[in-house]
Amino acid sequence: MARESEKHKRSNHKEDRKKASLKKGIKKDEFKRKDKQDKKVEKKRVNPYKKSENIRLNRYLAMAGICSRREADDLIRAGIVKVNGKIIVEMGFQVKPGDVVNYGGQTLKQEKHVYVLLNKPKDFITTRSDPQDRRTVMNLIAKATKENIYPVGRLDRMTTGLLLFTNDGDLTRRLTHPSSEVEKIYHVTLDKVVKHDHIKQLQEGVELDDGEIKADKIKYVGNGEDKKQVGVELHSGRNRIVRRMFEHFGYRVIKLDRVVFAGLTKKDLPRGKYRILKDVEVGNLMGL
Repeated sequence: MARESEKHKRSNHKEDRKKASLKKGIKKDEFKRKDKQDKKVEKKRVNPYKKSENIRLNRYLAMAGICSRREADDLIRAGIVKVNGKIIVEMGFQVKPGDVVNYGGQTLKQEKHVYVLLNKPKDFITTRSDPQDRRTVMNLIAKATKENIYPVGRLDRMTTGLLLFTNDGDLTRRLTHPSSEVEKIYHVTLDKVVKHDHIKQLQEGVELDDGEIKADKIKYVGNGEDKKQVGVELHSGRNRIVRRMFEHFGYRVIKLDRVVFAGLTKKDLPRGKYRILKDVEVGNLMGL
C-alpha cells in the first residue's frame, strides 16, 4: 500500500513538471511571437528624416527650418518655391529622394529638428545678425548644433532668462502665435516698492496703448519681505509687455528675468549657458 502511494506521488510529480514545462514553452512562444510583432511594427514606423521616403513639399520646407507648414502653403501658392528648377504651386506636391528644392535663391536640405534652451544674459540682442555688429544670442549658441536654428520669440537686450531655439517651423509658429497662450513666468525687480493696489489692478487688467493686458498671476517674490521684487505669470507675447505694465504705474524695471517658458525652467542651467532639450521635454512642447 505504501509502495503504491509512493508510485502515485512520483507519477503526479512528473505530470506537474510536464505541465510546468509546457506552460513555460507556451510563454516562450508567446514572447517570441510578440517580439516578432513588435519588430514588424518598428519596420512600419516612418522616419521623417529618412531620405528614401517621399514627403509633402510644405513639410519639406518646415523641416528645412524655413517656416511652419501652414506658412509653407502660402509660399507654394505664391509660386516662389521650385523643385528641380520648376515652380510648384500644387498643394500636396510630393518631394522624392534626389529632388532639388529651391527657395529664395537657395537650395534647401532636410534638417533634423533640434531644440536648444539658453539662459540668456543681459546685453545680448535677440536676432540672427545685427547691422551694428552688437552681440547677439546666436554668438552664445554657435557651437550647439550645425543645423540652422532660430530663436522662438524674443527677449529684450537687457532682459535675461529662458530663450528657446529650434529649426522646427511648426513648433515655432505654435509657441509664438497669440492663440497659443504659452505660459511665461518673470522675476521682476523694480526701482521702488510695488503697492498692493497696483498688483491687484494688474491682475484685474489695465489698458495700455495697444489694448488691455492682465497678469494671470502676480505676487511678491518669496515671503514678500522685499516688495520691490514681484513674480508675474502671463501668456501674452506682446512687445516689452512686462516693462510696459509696470511703467503704466510709474515704476522702472531694474531687472527682468524669464524663469519659466512653456513649462521649461532654468534648473541646472547657469546664465549664458545652453543645453539640448530631452526627448520628454520636446514631447511636452508638442502637446501644448
